[in-house]
Parts: sequence; C-alpha cells; structure tokens
Amino acid sequence: MSPSRRHFLDLGLAFGLAAALDACGPRKLATKPGGPPPGRPLDTHRLDHAFPALAARARPGAFAFGVMDLATTTAWYWNTNRGFPLASASAAPVAAAALAQVDLGKLSLDERVGFDALDLSPPPSLIAAAFPAGAGKQRHSIRAADLFALAVREGDATAIDVLAGRIGGPGAVGAFLQMKGITGLRVDRYKRETLVAMFGMPTFRPAWKSVAAFDAARDQIAPGARQAAMDAFIVDQRDTSTVPAALGFLAMLADGELVSPRSTALLLGWMATAPGSRFRPGLPAGVRLAHVGGATPGDLGYTPAAAELAIATWPNGRRYALAGFLVASTGTAAQRSALFADAARLAAGAIG
Repeated sequence: MSPSRRHFLDLGLAFGLAAALDACGPRKLATKPGGPPPGRPLDTHRLDHAFPALAARARPGAFAFGVMDLATTTAWYWNTNRGFPLASASAAPVAAAALAQVDLGKLSLDERVGFDALDLSPPPSLIAAAFPAGAGKQRHSIRAADLFALAVREGDATAIDVLAGRIGGPGAVGAFLQMKGITGLRVDRYKRETLVAMFGMPTFRPAWKSVAAFDAARDQIAPGARQAAMDAFIVDQRDTSTVPAALGFLAMLADGELVSPRSTALLLGWMATAPGSRFRPGLPAGVRLAHVGGATPGDLGYTPAAAELAIATWPNGRRYALAGFLVASTGTAAQRSALFADAARLAAGAIG
C-alpha cells in the first residue's frame, strides 16, 4: 500500500470511514395518510447482516447507503456520521431551488439564460464541449428548460452552474434548503470551483473545457499535490450530504413538499429519463426509477467520489428512496458500479 493510501486510512479512521463503520438501525415513524398501503416492514436484520460485506469491498475507501419506505418513513442507514460529496447529484437540489423560482414567477422555463466562456465549467459538460473555441466574451444563451434537463439528466457541470447562477448562486440554493428545513445536505460552491480544487488546480479556465485539455492541465500539478488535494476533498464537508439528509430530500420531493405539483412532476420526469443509474441492475424488473447521480473524475488510480440518489416505485405503487455514496475508491469503474447495484439488490431483498 502506498503512503498516500495509508494516509487516507488514517483520515478514514479519524472519521469512521475505513473501519468500524457506523451502522444505524431503523427509524420508525408514523404511516403517512393516502397512497398505497405499505408492504411488510423493512427486513433490517438482513440489511445489518449483509451490508458490512459490501462496505468491506469498498476499502480503503468508504461506502454509505440508506433506504427509506416513503409510505411510513421507516428508514435504515449505514455510515451516517458525516457528509459525503454529492458529485453531480448536486443537480437535484439546484434544480429544486430553481423550480421554486419558476413557481414564484421569477424564472420561466422558456427564458433564454445567457452565458459566456467565463461561465463554462469542467467536464462533463455538453454545453462546454459545444462552445465555440476562441469565442471569448461573446454571449450565448440556452432555454432554461434545457438547462434543467442537461443538469439533471446528464450531470452537465456547466448547466448546473449556469442554472445556479441564474437564481443567485450556491448561496441561494443553500437558503432554499434551509427554508425547507433540510439540514445535512449542502451546496456551497460552483462545480467549476470544486472540480479544480479537487486536484489542487488553479481557477478554471475556458481553455480547459475538453476532457483532454482539462486532464493535461491537471497533470501539470505534481502527483503528490494532486493526491493531497483529493484527500482533502473527501473530508471537506462543503458540497456534501449525509445519508439521512439525502433520503429526507428525496422523501420531500416525492411527496411534493419542495415545489409545486407541476414542478415536482417536471423534476421527477427529468430524473426518470436520466440514463445510467448504478442502482438499476440490482432492482427487480418492473420497478420504475427516478434518479440523479454521478462521479468525480479519477486520477492516480483513485476516484474521489461517486453518488446516486433515487426514488424507486414498485409495480404495486410502493415507493422507496435510495441513497448511496462512495469515496476514495481504488476500484475499477465496474467494481464501483457493482457496489451500488449490489446495495440496491440487498435493499430490494429487504423490501420483499
């Protein structure tokens, strides 16, 4: 094991990430009126027994997971003692905050939102990739509805940032979450800030908008400095969510407690058509999924963060929120995806 990996283990032990993970038992609250009747209670003994093996597979990184029955708000969590990076899953709270502005008539879905080269963000971003080279401060615009779709469905970093900027920036998103009583889920910075800080890079430059250019600029930073920056990123509590906070956010979204019924349907619709859910392979056929998620770029054989948030609807109408977070992974992309899929499979077995 390299010194940097041992260093992370030291950090992990300090935060309870790499050993003796914090398992939290079920929370049993009152059944909500209306909707489909709840099924049998979550088999929390099964979850308690089987999940530690999944957590062990993630080491020297850490894997956190939770499931909530939306009919009863009974929930089971694992590794709840800290916030985990949201990665592109930050698109969901940004979109919710922006849709609240739509509900107030302060933003129209048909509005064309302007931006220029200085508003671009690092990959992944279809907007940045298509931006004309050498356009300088020339203004471009995109329909707000398309910004929402690109942010939520594609995890487009520029779309997330331009949408957040249109409503007042990350501070406005944080104020919205606070107003809704959501604590433990934070949006503090633009993606163009977090994605360069993660590698110890200077302020993002439009010339780095392609994957190749961004990687070349990143590689100008010494490997030791990049590793130190990634280690710092995964323990920074900005732009993170705890597992309970993520499940609570999803529950409020599913129950229409964040935005108007029309805006709720729009956000859930974008989430339902988002491709590539890591939970999907572990869920039974017929389960409908509305999700948002993504992963940070990897470097030096190390992926700082991946996140997946979803509302899963069973054929009988029963609904469950799922939230998974992975940090400091040294596994392959296939191994990371398998962790999320196996967690969803375990949750489905506990649901019955």
